[in-house]
Amino acid sequence: MQRSTQTIADELATAYRTRQAIAPLSETDPDLTIDDAYEIQLAQVSRWVADGAVVKGYKVGLTSQAMQQQLGVSQPDFGHLTGTMFHLEHSPIDASGFLQPKIEPEIAFVLKGEIRGPGVNVAEAIQAVDFVVPALELIDSRIVDWRIGIVDTIADNASSCGVILGSKPTRLDQVDLTTVACDLFMDSTLTASGVGSAVLGSPINALVWLANTLGERGIVFRPGDVILPGSLTASYPVASGSVAHAEFAGLGTVTAVFA
Repeated sequence: MQRSTQTIADELATAYRTRQAIAPLSETDPDLTIDDAYEIQLAQVSRWVADGAVVKGYKVGLTSQAMQQQLGVSQPDFGHLTGTMFHLEHSPIDASGFLQPKIEPEIAFVLKGEIRGPGVNVAEAIQAVDFVVPALELIDSRIVDWRIGIVDTIADNASSCGVILGSKPTRLDQVDLTTVACDLFMDSTLTASGVGSAVLGSPINALVWLANTLGERGIVFRPGDVILPGSLTASYPVASGSVAHAEFAGLGTVTAVFA
């Protein structure tokens, strides 16, 4: 008999609190659907908000073809970003607060206008963007050993846990997001390189997908929201003492330091 979505949300909440990973939901509850997984995610977010958290934006995951093929899906997923997930660049981040963290470079959108889907097109999405900044996303999994399928990561808030934003804003008319090149350095060693077109052909496409997908669920983007459209490279593990640094051609840099 399948457990209720609230029971599973409670189990994930316990994993957050105790920092003890749980077995994959795709194994313990094999009949879970993607809609069930989003219901679990939203139950957790509702609990966080009730406890005082403020939603400051959203993230898109599974934007690369390789990751979609790995998890057997044909579309991205999304998660919520709360205020406590944002960390200042260069300020030490306590790595002990995570279970099995990884980091990945992204081009973050900061919005100046409301976006209300569904039916949003590229032009409307561009009009709502104030500027972009270099970003590093921290991802983590409350699922043991990252043994995740699509329902696991969706239920677990798209495996999100932190954001570090760079300080150089760039207007969209000053950059071609599809050709922005990125180098990711881990502890001063060049670890990965990528380009903006790795994100659904262009990060703006991820923004459009997200606006329309959230719009179907009654969620509206607000001015000031931060949107992470997806990583330009693979993700890499971080631990206490790690330093992650990303350089984006024409956009600047962003650095995360772990205490």
